[in-house]
Amino acid sequence: MFEHTHFVVCIRNEGCEDLHLRKLYPQLPDESAARSGFIRVIDESGEGHLYPEENFLRLDLPDAVEEALAALPVSE
Repeated sequence: MFEHTHFVVCIRNEGCEDLHLRKLYPQLPDESAARSGFIRVIDESGEGHLYPEENFLRLDLPDAVEEALAALPVSE
């Protein structure tokens, strides 16, 4: 299982049609990607992939909420 830092919500998907608007995605730490304006999220494939950072908003959720979300399957 991946170790995520927090969750993000997709706010645009132009050019990234595999992303779903308004869906929560676990974000994985990736400093190299961040320096280039990208973030790594676990998408529907269950794998961590890079997407433009501007496609997402970071959510500051209580720890209990993040832990509950992290325990759920990535995609159904």
